[in-house]
Amino acid sequence: MTKLPYYVEVSDRIEFSRLTCALERVPRVSFSFVHEGNPVLAVQMDLIKERPVIYFTHEGKSGHYISYGFKAGKEDSDIINTITNPTYLYSPIVRVKTLPPSLKQETKTEDLNYYEPLELEDLESLVKLSYGFEESPFPLFAFPNGDKWMVGVFMNFNESDELSYFCHVTLDKEPQNPFLKYSSQNGVDPSFTPSVNEHGYSYLKVIKLKNRHPIVKL
Repeated sequence: MTKLPYYVEVSDRIEFSRLTCALERVPRVSFSFVHEGNPVLAVQMDLIKERPVIYFTHEGKSGHYISYGFKAGKEDSDIINTITNPTYLYSPIVRVKTLPPSLKQETKTEDLNYYEPLELEDLESLVKLSYGFEESPFPLFAFPNGDKWMVGVFMNFNESDELSYFCHVTLDKEPQNPFLKYSSQNGVDPSFTPSVNEHGYSYLKVIKLKNRHPIVKL
């Protein structure tokens, strides 16, 4: 039986651009289609019990590529038709005319699968989960939970394990910067930062969701 996907909305297009482009060895391909009557850009980021987890943002503008880079030390993104700036990253946009039934959103609440929350002590513990990854580092996802914010990563520790986890820390306030910088050598605590230009650090990108994650069991 086909398992329908979950759709999760990110806060805005800059968050989506960071998700598909920032710190990626090769930018991810974005898909454009109509979701719940609105044009969206979407990318699949995970599977939970064989169900795709798709992150999306409302499109607002048509074009062939999402551009992403830094201008005057701040993130810059647009939807464009031609690649002109070699210092930027570009996510190709594949335009889907008709979405097949197998990619319609799951709506049956009795069929929902959830990520189990696994709370960590501190940001140092969270970044240690990235050690040893040779490919692009995993993105962190952030969303409000009451008057707190949760920041973490989705993981399955054993391929045979049916459970998937949201390994997270709880913050007293919303993270104001889009990257988390850290170093295993200089003893400085991890901190949020607006860019990835400071030498001597590794970086994780932070993706804010529009609302609380719908399939984290809280």
